[in-house]
Amino acid sequence: MVQSQQNGSTSKTYITTGTISVSNSKNYIFAKRSIDVLGALLGIVLLSWLFIIIAVAIKIEDPRGPVFFKQRRVGKNEKKFNMYKMRSMVSNAEELLEPLLKHNEVSGAMFKMKNDPRITNVGRFIRKTSIDELPQLWNVLKGDMSLVGPRPALPREVNKYTQYQKQRLLVTPGCTGLWQVSGRNNVGFEEMVELDLQYIQKRTLYFDIFIIFKTIKCMFLPNSAY
Repeated sequence: MVQSQQNGSTSKTYITTGTISVSNSKNYIFAKRSIDVLGALLGIVLLSWLFIIIAVAIKIEDPRGPVFFKQRRVGKNEKKFNMYKMRSMVSNAEELLEPLLKHNEVSGAMFKMKNDPRITNVGRFIRKTSIDELPQLWNVLKGDMSLVGPRPALPREVNKYTQYQKQRLLVTPGCTGLWQVSGRNNVGFEEMVELDLQYIQKRTLYFDIFIIFKTIKCMFLPNSAY
């Protein structure tokens, strides 16, 4: 089964059914986990100064809320966990979400709004540079996440998934992935799913390292993330 999606003068077709193959080589899994642990530890140590600077900036702009926040996400095999981020929105962001859902700018089971009024000034900067994602290094150490993998979804998003789309939950979610370095907010939900499934089928140590270096480039050369 295929699904067509039109965007202006262009039309894209997505496969919406089918079963993908997943690489579960023991050598790859061991090497990937080793890189995850070493990379996360190194990142936390080397970037501790940045955490402090951003934490102070967040508290100065909106002292009512916490510096970090945790959010329930869905990981490998639909196992739920608490994902950590640096707060980029006002302290009552969840309470303000419902009225904004009608302004969703992406199709499918995902919410994105370019000029989301809940985002703070500091938040816009740390989102563009992906600094807000750095606390997820703790999730990597715990094993909830990997450095590279599909974006961990919200429970409300997974509730709308088809069986085909749920295949992106067959592997450990990541801090970054093929979707994040392939246009991010310029990529719709269906296309994001296809990129995730493409990664799952093609994942190798070389591919993971390639995505990590491309992510570092995006951090130093801010993109259109929001």
